[in-house]
Amino acid sequence: MLAIVAESADRLIWQEVPDVSPGHGEVLIKIIAAGVNRADLLQAAGHYPPPAGASEILGLEVSGVVAALGDGVSEWTVGQEVCALLAGGGYAQYVAVPARQVMPLPPGISVADAAALPEVASTVWSNIVMTAHLAAGEVILIHGGASGIGTHAIQVAKALGNRIAVTAGSQSKLDLCAELGAETLIPYRDEDFVARVNNATDGRGADVIFDIMGAAYLDRNLDALASDGRLVIIGMQGGVKGELNIAKMVGKRLHVIATSLRGRPVDGANGKGAIVDAVVASVWPMIGDGRVRPIIGARFPITEAGEAHRVLASGETFGKVLLSLD
Repeated sequence: MLAIVAESADRLIWQEVPDVSPGHGEVLIKIIAAGVNRADLLQAAGHYPPPAGASEILGLEVSGVVAALGDGVSEWTVGQEVCALLAGGGYAQYVAVPARQVMPLPPGISVADAAALPEVASTVWSNIVMTAHLAAGEVILIHGGASGIGTHAIQVAKALGNRIAVTAGSQSKLDLCAELGAETLIPYRDEDFVARVNNATDGRGADVIFDIMGAAYLDRNLDALASDGRLVIIGMQGGVKGELNIAKMVGKRLHVIATSLRGRPVDGANGKGAIVDAVVASVWPMIGDGRVRPIIGARFPITEAGEAHRVLASGETFGKVLLSLD
């Protein structure tokens, strides 16, 4: 089969690689589209190796058609259109994935667009609901509101009945966030998000902060949280080491949580299978009734994966970047 081989961050080559086949409990998917994530950029640059046993090929989410079933798989059918959450292997013609990480297409979403959803939906739901326990009526601050994760998180939080604040880097991106349901729009280059959030909440702060920045925002995130607030860190774009003011945490009874999705096991209460099940049960109906939709900012042929990486890294786009094999 053909797949993208990352010779370096700047050399992503579409070339022959060994075929894959489904093992026990796995589904083989003929890929039609693949999502591009910042984790792929990091892996291509040599900074984010795949988990033990996972494919060395880039790509954490795909959509396509079931091509074959491994032993023990009965819940899927050859020829069925699906999407899937992966630990790797998505930048290719075929991928083998545990059956528990495969999802039906969301209602009303084409197979070409469905690759925009598995990673963001699983990340958002597992963090803001399953981990941070965001409740209706609470305030959530989403950093990077116009990103793939951010645009999805805004819509889910809106559907859950929350007040939403976002940071973004341009007026056009803030406008998109407002269209999706955000109320407090913060241009992070020009304004202090702590002051804006506190002003919008009469000094109370945000109940949940969903953060992609890490170290650079750590102390200010604590300042922006309400009492009993929860900070969930999923990215380190602003660095990996920061000073944690424990006095601020104790004074407001704060929770600081750091999570990742890729390295989780398939099974278990916090495994990928449980997360996928929760997404299909809770998020897919939101998509079906129009409260949530995939936001796709750019689409490239798989042979132009290098350009897709450049665009995502530059911040020139919004929402998801997809690679097409159809």
